[in-house]
This record gives sequence, structure tokens and C-alpha cells, in this order.
Amino acid sequence: MFSDLVVYAAETGAEASPTAAMVAQFLPFIVLILFFWLIIIRPQKKRDKQVREMLAALKVGDDVTTIGGIVGKVAKIKDDQVTIETGADKTKLVFERRAIATVAPKKIEE
Repeated sequence: MFSDLVVYAAETGAEASPTAAMVAQFLPFIVLILFFWLIIIRPQKKRDKQVREMLAALKVGDDVTTIGGIVGKVAKIKDDQVTIETGADKTKLVFERRAIATVAPKKIEE
């Protein structure tokens, strides 16, 4: 758009302003930065916010899956450590809170 103005000014013999030429030169970079922000950075920040909220809402009794694929039930939460009970023999494993990948939704009892 701005480059069209510069070409039009050159064709008509009018002097192109240095500002318009500079804007036309940097416009592709500005569009590229905007594209990356909309497509990559903004959705990643949204996902990070959802993960932070999920980890903050973690409570005893939640069914969770760790980033390593271990499935269990939260038995104890202490600061940034979460104790998970796994299997039928109730083996307890201690993880960092950030190692929790997902929290299973609660089942509504009939």
C-alpha cells in the first residue's frame, strides 16, 4: 500500500517523503512481527496461563497424569511437591507440582 504511494509519487514526478519511503521499507517486517505474535506468541501465553491456573487449583483427591505418563490420585500437597497414590497397592510417589500434565475432570455421580 505504502510502496504503491512511493511508486505513484515517482511516476508523477512528485517527491516522495522520506517518512513514506521508510514506512514502505519496514512495512513487511512489521507485518511479519505481527503475524508471529498473533499465530505463535499469543496462543502460547494463553496455554501457559491455563496450565498455571490448573496447577494452582490442584487439590487432594484429584485424578492426575504426570508429564511422564504416571496416572494417580493426589494424596498430599506441600508447597511445590505433590504426593500421588498409584495402582492398587497405593504406592506413593512424590513429584514437583510442575510435573503434573493434566487433571482429570470430576465424574458427576448419579
